[in-house]
Formats: sequence, C-alpha cells, structure tokens
Amino acid sequence: MMNLADAAGSALSFTGKGWRLRAQTSNLHHRLAQQAGLHGMFATILADRGLTDLQEVERFLRPLLSHLVDPLGLSDMDKAVVRLVQMVENHQPCAIFGDYDVDGVTSCALLYRYFQALGQPPRIYIPDRLTEGYGPNVAALRSLRSAGIQVVITVDCGITAYDALQVAAEIGLDVIVTDHHQARPDLPMAVAVVNPNRLDDPFPHKELAGVGVAFYLVMALNRALRERGWFGPRTEPDLKSLLDLVAIGTIADVASLTGLNRSLATVGLRTLATTTKVGLHALMEMARLRGSMNAGQIGFQIGPRINAGGRLGQGILGAELLMTDDPAYAMEIATTLEEYNQERQQVERKILAESVDQVESQRLDQKRRGMVVAGEGWHPGVVGIVASRLVERYHRPAIVMAMDHAGGGKGSARSIPGVDLLAAVTACADTLLGYGGHRAAAGMTLVPGKLDALMEAFDQAVRLNNPPELFQPVLRVDGEIALDWIDLELGGRLERLQPFGRGNPEPVWVARNVRILDPRILQERHIRCLLLDQTDSTLDAIAFGVLPGSLGQGLMQGTARLDVAGTVSINRYNNRERMQFIIKDARPALGEPLWPHLAL
Repeated sequence: MMNLADAAGSALSFTGKGWRLRAQTSNLHHRLAQQAGLHGMFATILADRGLTDLQEVERFLRPLLSHLVDPLGLSDMDKAVVRLVQMVENHQPCAIFGDYDVDGVTSCALLYRYFQALGQPPRIYIPDRLTEGYGPNVAALRSLRSAGIQVVITVDCGITAYDALQVAAEIGLDVIVTDHHQARPDLPMAVAVVNPNRLDDPFPHKELAGVGVAFYLVMALNRALRERGWFGPRTEPDLKSLLDLVAIGTIADVASLTGLNRSLATVGLRTLATTTKVGLHALMEMARLRGSMNAGQIGFQIGPRINAGGRLGQGILGAELLMTDDPAYAMEIATTLEEYNQERQQVERKILAESVDQVESQRLDQKRRGMVVAGEGWHPGVVGIVASRLVERYHRPAIVMAMDHAGGGKGSARSIPGVDLLAAVTACADTLLGYGGHRAAAGMTLVPGKLDALMEAFDQAVRLNNPPELFQPVLRVDGEIALDWIDLELGGRLERLQPFGRGNPEPVWVARNVRILDPRILQERHIRCLLLDQTDSTLDAIAFGVLPGSLGQGLMQGTARLDVAGTVSINRYNNRERMQFIIKDARPALGEPLWPHLAL
C-alpha cells in the first residue's frame, strides 16, 4: 500500500497508476470547441474522438437515426434479403439461432418481434452453454430441419461454424449468418454471410454489435417488402420500437459507442425510457430503476440480469423475457433471473478468489505479460467475468480456464488497451480445439493436456510486439478543471457526450491543489467529502469502493493538498440537482500544471 510520502516521490498515484493525457490537442480542436459553443476544456475530447470539422462535432453531439448508412452496403445483405423476402411471401418456417449472451438474446428478441409483427413468428433456438457450447452445432440444425424449418438466421454467432453449416447445406437448410465477430479468410457455407468484420467486406463501420447487424438486416428486409408492395393493407412494423433492444445488446456487449453504434444506442436509450415491453419493465423493477437509464445502468444492472440465465445454462429465459407481452410471465422470469444472478455472483466471487490466489502465490502478475489461471470444477459460464476482474486488478491480458477431469477445458480471455487478444489467442492455436472472438475478448476450448503449453504460448504471444509500457497501469485523463467551472450548465454540456462506454469514455478531469474536507465513510466502502481549492471554491465529492485500499487511506488523511482525478456529473435526488465530483484517483499535489499547454 502506497503512503503519502511514497507517492510524493513517485510519478504514480495512490492506486499505482501514471496519469496520461488522453489526447494531444491542436489549435484546430480549440477552434472547433469554440465554434460549437463549448468550453475550451472540450478540445481534448474532440481530439480523442478524431473530430476534425464542425459537421462531425455536431453529428457527435446530436446523433440521429438519419446518420445511419445504407444496410445494403454490407456484403451479402442483398442475398440475405432476397431469401428472406421469398420466405416471408411464401410463409416458410424460420428459426433464429442465437448466442446465449445479452447481444445474442436481444438479437433473437428483435427478430422475433419483427417477424411476429409480419404475422410469422419464428422459432427461437439458443444452445445450452454447458452441453452444446457456443454457436450452431450439427445436432441442433438437424433437429430444426426435422421440425420442418426451412430457413435459419444466426445472430451474434456462426462466422466460424464451418462443419455445422456444411451439414446444414447438405440437409437442405438455408442458413443466413449474421455476426460481428472477427472472420477468418474462409467463410462458412451459407446463403449469405452478413458480418461487417468479414475480411473482404469494405463496409467501414466495423463497430456494430451482433444486435446492430440484426437491426440492419431488418432495415433492409423491411425496405424490400415495402418496395414490393407486400404491406398493402398490413400495418408496417415500427422499427424504432426495437431500438431499446439494440441499445441494451450493444452496450452490454461492450461494443464501441462510436459511429453507427452511437446513433443506435443514443436513440435506443430514449426509446427504452418509454418502452412498452413488459419484460424490460420487470427487469427495471428488479434492479430498482426508474425513468431514463444510462449506459452504466445497462452494463452493470440490466445486462447481467439478462445474462444470468445463459451463464447457468438457461439462455432461453432472457429471450423469453424480452419476447413476452404477458406481465405476469415477465415478472416470473425476471424473478428467476434475479435468483440466477445472485447465484452467479456467489460463484464468481469464489472463482475470483481462487484465481487471485493462483496469480499471487505464483507471482504471475510479475512473471507473465499474459496470464492463464485454471481450475477444475470452475463454472465455464462465469470465467469471462472473472477474466475481466483479473485484467482490472493486474493490468495484464488474462485467460481463465474451467478445466474438466480429462485435462481439457473451456476458457474466456480479456485484454488491455493496445493488445490484440484475438491475435494472441490465434498464436496459441496448436493448444486449442477451437477459438473465436475479437481484439478485446475471446473464448476457446483447450486440447486435453495442453494447459502448460497454453500458458507459455499465451505469454510469449502477448509479449511479441507489445512494448513494456503497455503493461503499466495508466489513468487516461482529459485535462485539468477548476472547481468554479463546475456548474449545472457544464453538467448539461457533458451529458451531451453520452452514452459513455468503449470508444467514448466518460471524461476524467484533474482538480489540482485541493484539500479533502469532512471525509465520511459510507457503508464501510465509500467516502463522501468536500473538495476545497486554493480559491476557496468547494464541491461535493464521492469515491466509491475505495476502502480498504490506498486511495481510501490517502483521502481519509485529509491534510495535505492533493491532485484529484475523476468525473463530473449532475446528481439528481429528491427533485434536486447538484454537481458532484466522482473521485477515481488521487496523488499528492505536484504544485505545477500537469500539462503546461492546458494550464488553467
């Protein structure tokens, strides 16, 4: 644990992080901020988002559905639409084959509701995570064909299901793949493969989540049906009403909230505030949420509850919750998912504790750049969450492997910024029966007896071409802020930057030379206090989950002046609004501007 004296002689903060400016500004960005009516402190934000003209800034600050590009720009979308038009016009039986996570579940619910509005509700198939694993499998596709299904649409999966889709073609099952995971040079056999991350697809918007691709499919199909006069006296589906599902799936999948996703998520969150879906209302009641929601509430409260069924082998529950229009049934499912979520949390805590013990007893955080921990009996449904926790704690890419009695296992991996996780896992292919994912997250199945080989290969792959400084924990900040700048007007301007998430992080500001007044401990973990700067300006502040820990200790000493880093937001409570500073980190005050060119 770092004390004040240690930190004073170090470039690191109480949490052991170096503070780095998120982006370098230029005169262009200061001029753009001025033209857009923004405070100069926004220049770093504009630079980080790569905005270079006023039109781009306005589109960023006011994302609209009109910013969406033509869905036919996606490769094979035209082929998918031709087959689906034929299916709709001839009332051919269809099934949606989805992944068991939030992205897959919301994709299933979206397509179900769309085809239901056409009068042709499809069958939904979500594989059992524990017995079937991820993606299309031969037994499931044969079963669907035997049940009379003629068309299968995969959502959030299928891009590497070569064997299963080969069999589907042989038995006369027409498959349309919609996915967003990184493709390989060879594509699976299908009527159409719609995936912005196909290696041969020039579509520039690679950030779409699986549910975003599914929505784009619906956009293209709906337009084609309209142009063919199919609707006639029929009521055309309201596509905008589906955007709450798009927002939930996109945010929960930690997709980049830039480009098309920014428009989809922003409008989707507005749609969610007035949603009529009884399943979402049941989830909100379980999570004690009211009114409009932000991305953080989706990511940490709604998403995990939808996910809970899939993690414990009941992925269909989340889809049924989002598809039903029966309030009583919705509340029944939401209650079950709440119980599953609590069970998941208990399992997660146990595996995380055992994983941390492995890391620290073997000093993996010091010996390895890429860490692998493994345990027999670990639940494969929660290893991805545990991997995320290890990455947060040690700032190392991590694989968490749930081992079986035969020496094989199923694992999930998460990465740090700057390290291409899928490339690192691909380098370990000799130790794996199968794998897939993208730069930030991946899943894999271990060859029995190859755990030690995987540990070595993953560490070497992560080290390759990744400089040591990538593995130093860093807090990215957007600049300095004076306490007397922070008012409700600034809070409103900052809210225009939402939704926050990957690709659009919430701005982090540094308030220099402040004192901590009246620090109070809340619920044994949090600290509430006042910040006082050298001009005698004050501001309410809170630091969540910092006790026990070095940051909490530093804040509670409350005597020396500190540089404090954190976010600024409007705290709304009991019909009152006031600004607050949410402390993320602190260090003894250096006395001089951290970045002279941004000096106050």
